[in-house]
Amino acid sequence: MNLTVSFFITGVMLGVGLAMDAFSVSLANGLNEPEMKGAKMCGIAGVFAGFQFVMPLIGWFCVSAVAHIFVAFQKFIPWIALILLSLIGGKMIYESVSKKAEDEKPAVGLGGLMLQGVATSIDALSVGFTISDYTVGEALVSCAVIGTVTFIICFAGLAIGKKAGTKLAGKAGILGGIILIGIGLEIFIKNVFFGG
Repeated sequence: MNLTVSFFITGVMLGVGLAMDAFSVSLANGLNEPEMKGAKMCGIAGVFAGFQFVMPLIGWFCVSAVAHIFVAFQKFIPWIALILLSLIGGKMIYESVSKKAEDEKPAVGLGGLMLQGVATSIDALSVGFTISDYTVGEALVSCAVIGTVTFIICFAGLAIGKKAGTKLAGKAGILGGIILIGIGLEIFIKNVFFGG
């Protein structure tokens, strides 16, 4: 495994970018239940982290299976990563600017929490394109970093939501979108102009 500082920085940045939707929902959940206990906060943050761990791994598996069968496909991966991360990041920025945080109604109960987890992590499937050249071990570590970062950010979101409400939700979406677009550009430039 090639676990460099750059590898972990990329994982953390992906985690931050991908966790912004879950952060916004966590703010709303914290606002909805200001007396929430620490164990429940850990459980909610754990659900979001679990989805953010699994989704990129599923994406990596699908892309890796295709890329190993069709080697020529690999030269398109930087383009696909740039397009997907730019679209996702742009969508996050657009939704943050055009939608008011109070419009988001936090779901109550386990079923609602699962729906929130899927809704806030479905975009993470595309991260499989950005980590497609990783070995199995590297992909697992990268997804674990993303999940860990998501847990920390969502726990913080719940705590902030309990105290301050959802005033930061829109700004979090904008920041997350900018980070994802930046990562897409970094992957594209590194692979297309500098040969990976």
